[in-house]
Amino acid sequence: MQSVKPIVGIMMGSQSDWATMKHTKLTLEKLGVPCEAKIISAHRTPSRLVNYVESAKERGILVLIAGAGMAAALPGAVAALTPLPVLGVPMEGKLLGGLDAMLAMAQMPGGIPVGTLAVGKAGAVNSAIL
Repeated sequence: MQSVKPIVGIMMGSQSDWATMKHTKLTLEKLGVPCEAKIISAHRTPSRLVNYVESAKERGILVLIAGAGMAAALPGAVAALTPLPVLGVPMEGKLLGGLDAMLAMAQMPGGIPVGTLAVGKAGAVNSAIL
């Protein structure tokens, strides 16, 4: 049996983000959209980030969804490395409830777009629907 190549790449900065980002994967699976999920940190594993993102298009990935909290550098770093569409899902945080992450994703410079979703589970689900 042939395996279906993923067309959506789901990324998150740490294992703790999986509690939220699993809803992206589950929603995509319900919709019949092949996807893959990876833990890749913009801060802790930058070379892995570059390798994954720069090879995404040639591997058949059509869109990248990145979940991140606090400084939320991951979606912007991804968008800077690829012409593919990038959606950002802000993680809920202890200090500002995820507002810090949402603002970091929304305030990208011109030419480095990140489609920013709602904070938390709702954003994770909606990123899959988009």
